[in-house]
Amino acid sequence: MCPYMQFIEGGRRFQCGFCSCVTEVPPHYFQHLDHTGKRVDCYDRPELSLGSYEFLATVDYCKNNKLPQPPAFIFLIDVSYNAVKSGMVNIVCQELKTLLDYLPRENPEMDSVVRVGFVTYNKVLHFYNVKSSLAQPQMLVVSDVSDMFVPLLDGFLVNVNESRLVIESLLDQIPEMFADTRETETVFGPVIQAGLEALKAADCAGKLFVFHTSLPIAEAPGKLKNREDKKLIGTDKEKSLFQPQVGFYNTLAKECVAQGCCVDLFLFPNQYVDVATLGVVPVSTGGSVYKYTYFQAQADKERFLNDLRRDVQKLVGFDAVMRVRTSTGIRATDFFGSFFMSNTTDVELAGLDCDKAITVEFKHDDKLSEETGALMQCAVLYTSCSGQRRLRVHNMAVNCCSQLADLYRNCETDTIINFFSKYAFRGVLSNPTKAVRDTLVNQCAQILACYRKNCASPSSAGQLILPECMKLLPVYLNCVLKSDVLLPGADVSLDDRAYLRQLISCMDVSESHVFFYPRLLPLTKLESGSLPMAVRDSEERLSKGGVYLLETGLHLFLWVGANVQQELLLNIFGTPSFSQIEPSMLLIPDWTEPSCVLPLSHMSLSSCLQLMVVKQEDRTELIFRHFLVEDKSASGGASYVDFLCHMHKEIRQLLS
Repeated sequence: MCPYMQFIEGGRRFQCGFCSCVTEVPPHYFQHLDHTGKRVDCYDRPELSLGSYEFLATVDYCKNNKLPQPPAFIFLIDVSYNAVKSGMVNIVCQELKTLLDYLPRENPEMDSVVRVGFVTYNKVLHFYNVKSSLAQPQMLVVSDVSDMFVPLLDGFLVNVNESRLVIESLLDQIPEMFADTRETETVFGPVIQAGLEALKAADCAGKLFVFHTSLPIAEAPGKLKNREDKKLIGTDKEKSLFQPQVGFYNTLAKECVAQGCCVDLFLFPNQYVDVATLGVVPVSTGGSVYKYTYFQAQADKERFLNDLRRDVQKLVGFDAVMRVRTSTGIRATDFFGSFFMSNTTDVELAGLDCDKAITVEFKHDDKLSEETGALMQCAVLYTSCSGQRRLRVHNMAVNCCSQLADLYRNCETDTIINFFSKYAFRGVLSNPTKAVRDTLVNQCAQILACYRKNCASPSSAGQLILPECMKLLPVYLNCVLKSDVLLPGADVSLDDRAYLRQLISCMDVSESHVFFYPRLLPLTKLESGSLPMAVRDSEERLSKGGVYLLETGLHLFLWVGANVQQELLLNIFGTPSFSQIEPSMLLIPDWTEPSCVLPLSHMSLSSCLQLMVVKQEDRTELIFRHFLVEDKSASGGASYVDFLCHMHKEIRQLLS
């Protein structure tokens, strides 16, 4: 019997949620019931006693009725002039020699079964044979990028331990081979096609790690042109800047998902690269986009390597299909995140890892019972990093209420903001940003007006009354409205906006909370091993005699007041003088040490953040103040007080 079954026809038959097969319930099933009708083996079987559990799937749940092969990782490295000159190529090659010892594995004591392959590229692609029997790696060049193929099968995807000497020789040679290159043009579409074809030939799922630097203008499928036109911002044509430039990458993404080919993209741009287009395949396959603008080896190396190490080592599932089911009365109507959907029910993910959240919108369209509540089930069929086909099931029961007051009493503002931001950031693909902002304000006003009309005690119309659990909804909504995606400053690039839009789509609630309302921590009085209480994100909360740490989820700032105490300056910078402070003098780069002032491990970081030291009245303070979200922004965004007055006006208009 298939492991994922639902009772149908009065409990006499089972129907599978994935393959739709129907199975008769064996007569002996009912011999396991006690006098109350409860299974006597309830606590012996996880699916009967746990909210989350996992099955080892049978061959019926595998493609072509064959058990899957272990997955593969393919590293595709841009070796054009910009990539070599920035130091990226050398850093990647040196790091991979160590990092390949830490490929994901479910048993720490066992070797990883993940195989690896290597490709370098500029206008053409170079495949490498690293078969263990070779004395030296062999390069095979594919110059016809219009019809991509893999020139070798045996020796391309290999076991790391078996081919270690050949792999290390290759990684040492790559920087030397391209050290004197003058090739500035690159391709991109054929690079992903190459990895996809290699996985197809090996009949396995896997992940592509693409290290890329520039707009792909070389003649090839997926060729792009520079369309950075800031005159379109604020017009009805602005939405086109968030859409992919060509349809090629949408088609390619669909092919990748079908193979279980996840793509992670590491970008090192010095100018416009069209993230809106290049990010289509990573976002659609459940992958990630990392961006290091104006990459400098000395300044950005550690941040990049931390991201790369985490990305390579984390556990990942491949070739996944997720389906969400509910009890009568509610149904899943929309999904937000990094995935692909070919129909209205199946969420397809070539890759699935711990850094991605999927947001599901449920619609209430029938009667719900307060006694039984509402039931939700999420089932994910996937291939583990060890090559096993598995089925993971999550079940959840939620309470229902018939009174609006109870609903407002138990809502979660952070979750609402997470949903609103994803809804809005997807909306910019088809609507002007002003229309998206207006829609957000209207939705928020309707929620609060409904409470005022149906739940609040009678009071003066001039009084603003908010639900206890939603008192912070206006301040957080204002942060979303002032974000660089919906209201960019003059210095915000189109690539940055596209990058942020894609990034938010798969954030969980805690990550989006810090992103929209950064955490501002005063470091004036600290006790070792504990975090200070955060203060509100406003300039008036800053003291000239203080030092403040600001975390945005992407950036980390250390703001130093002009009148800071000498003792604190000595502890942090090793100097008693404010005028002598230099970012390079920071004495506490590793705040995870027990002896350090602040335990950074307590902060919600999924990637390494680069720390920027900001002195009061320095030029860099403008960047820091951009994240003081309760103040009026340079791009025209309202202060919290002004927006609260505007929201009150909107509510009164709805009630009049």
